[in-house]
Amino acid sequence: MPDVTKTQVLEALGKVRSPDLESDLVSRGMVSDVFISDNKVYFSITVPADKSHELEPLRLAAEKAVTSVPGVKGALVTLTADRKASAAPQQAAAPSAHGHSHAHAPAGGPSRVPGNVKAGVPGVGAIVAVASGKGGVGKSTTAVNFALGLQANGLRVGILDADIYGPSVPRLLKISGRPEQIDGRLIKPMENYGLKAMSMGFLVDEETAMIWRGPMVQSALLQMLREVAWGDLDVLVVDMPPGTGDAQLTMAQQVPLAGAVIVSTPQDLALIDARKAVTMFRKVEIPLLGIVENMSYFLAPDTGKRYDIFGHGGARAEADRIGVPFLGEVPLTMDIRERSDLGTPIVHAEPDSQIAGIYKDIAAKVWAQLSQGKRRQAPSIVFE
Repeated sequence: MPDVTKTQVLEALGKVRSPDLESDLVSRGMVSDVFISDNKVYFSITVPADKSHELEPLRLAAEKAVTSVPGVKGALVTLTADRKASAAPQQAAAPSAHGHSHAHAPAGGPSRVPGNVKAGVPGVGAIVAVASGKGGVGKSTTAVNFALGLQANGLRVGILDADIYGPSVPRLLKISGRPEQIDGRLIKPMENYGLKAMSMGFLVDEETAMIWRGPMVQSALLQMLREVAWGDLDVLVVDMPPGTGDAQLTMAQQVPLAGAVIVSTPQDLALIDARKAVTMFRKVEIPLLGIVENMSYFLAPDTGKRYDIFGHGGARAEADRIGVPFLGEVPLTMDIRERSDLGTPIVHAEPDSQIAGIYKDIAAKVWAQLSQGKRRQAPSIVFE
């Protein structure tokens, strides 16, 4: 079967009327750059922010038009909106998208009306972000073992991989394949070791480069959060991408986070970036549940001797300085690295080990804060 072309897609979309009914989506300039991979089509439609929730039929019409093109295997169509689109949709900048999926995305964009209530996720008790100021500090490994630690303490737990550009959860949990859809709308989460999981890594090939602008990241993230059949969970752990970008702002803007756990290594360079993450969450009034010092020290596997490769105690000192709980020290060990590479997290593979005990203790400290009623709703944020 010949590959689907961008020209074919745009021709199909040229038959879909824009909201004014006097022109089509393409001539109106509402369609983003179209990306096609494995005959699956991905694009967004820029719409007025004040009408985004009314235009779901438009999104469905565009999706139907594209999937009717011979050879198209599936399409992900999102609505994006901003304040400029409200005033002049024909001039709105359209985001580019690279990737593919069979799922649907919700309407929405970076703007919110002041006072809007952050909608929770049905069945999910608390949503906890695991974040860091920079990459390379073992945040994803920490997030997965933290989630398993919560589960080991008797809780029902899921994990959302919010790193659109570099998803790690599929490999860390040794999950492959594509998620199923339920009733043509909701996505059934993948599962292993008793954890329900969702990641962009389940929707695209591992080597696919996700070259997306902010609105597409926001739409995909909210889709994976709200259009997944999570079921009843006590805690949903969100593995955030490093830094303080679109994903973090989307979570703070549109999701009632119960709090954030910051992961850092001991050295000053990592702590400088961790402080930026702390500052961001404080500015948007997300509770800081504590700091974890990862790779706190190295234990030689042959002698058991300890080496402070990256220094030691920096994260504890930072937690004391800014007045947030210090959750624990996780050493750098061969077992953690090997288990992570194999997709058999140490809390699952060696539940009675000292390292597993550290993660369980961190999880217990976080749950103690959540169960004491410290959860609160995130504020509304408006981007001018």
